[in-house]
Amino acid sequence: MRIGAQFVALACAWGSSFLFIKVALDGLTPAQVVWGRLVLGALALCAVMAVTRSRIPRDPGLWLRLSVVSVLLCVVPFLLFSWAEQHLDSGMASILNATTPLLTLAVSTAALADERLDRRRTTGLLAGFAGVLVLIGPAGLTGGSGHLLAQLACLGATACYGVALVYLRRFITPRGLPAVSVAFVQVSIGAVIMLAATPWLAGPAPRVDAPIALSMLALGGLSTGLAYLWNNNIVQAWGAVNASAVTYLTPVVGVTAGVLLLGERLSWNQPLGAALIIAGIMAAHGTPRPVAAPEAEREKERVPG
Repeated sequence: MRIGAQFVALACAWGSSFLFIKVALDGLTPAQVVWGRLVLGALALCAVMAVTRSRIPRDPGLWLRLSVVSVLLCVVPFLLFSWAEQHLDSGMASILNATTPLLTLAVSTAALADERLDRRRTTGLLAGFAGVLVLIGPAGLTGGSGHLLAQLACLGATACYGVALVYLRRFITPRGLPAVSVAFVQVSIGAVIMLAATPWLAGPAPRVDAPIALSMLALGGLSTGLAYLWNNNIVQAWGAVNASAVTYLTPVVGVTAGVLLLGERLSWNQPLGAALIIAGIMAAHGTPRPVAAPEAEREKERVPG
């Protein structure tokens, strides 16, 4: 698959993941959704590893660091988003997910010596977080405590992404490991964690019909498994800044899918809040530009779905 096609597929996979979660919650608990998502994602990446004959890293220290990444990049945020979508529309969750680059910038500024806030980044952060306030705004404050807590859970998930991506850049990226091997290990560790928790996740008994089964296959195989591979291929081919442009498309896909396929209502503050968040990302990180030389820029934030 060409890189341009992978970019479109990635935007669709991550943007529609919130639709798949919403459908799966009709018969599964949030924890059961995450269990299936990680197990199916690990199986998909295992197949890719076999086809490409990639090697599994053997360094125990690396496995320990990737375990931290797995918890922060997969297990905890997936659980938070799945729980939140019991109270939120899938479109709203996809917009809140787009705050990942802003929260990653905030974390990197505090944790990395070579990251400093300047006027452009400060303006971007303020615009992005103003967008979050617009999203929470009257609907969030009047929708009951469950609605507000669900929105805060989504922001907690993106904060986990931010910490994990900075941790990846600091401890994993410098090793120059194959992207598929790193993705396979971190998703597999998450799957093992959920498998170990199976006795506590068994009840209530899951109800799986055709739409739920298809949603889980797509959520695990596409949005969790292949999406990681596509993302890393795009970063290698186009550069991290260009790859980060997928952030602009995922909430569009998520909101459109929710409105067209689930009949979700689009309130005035959702497009306004999304526009402010995307404007903040563009101001803080810059707009994508052609890659004229091998990747020499800092690792930018990538937004899992």
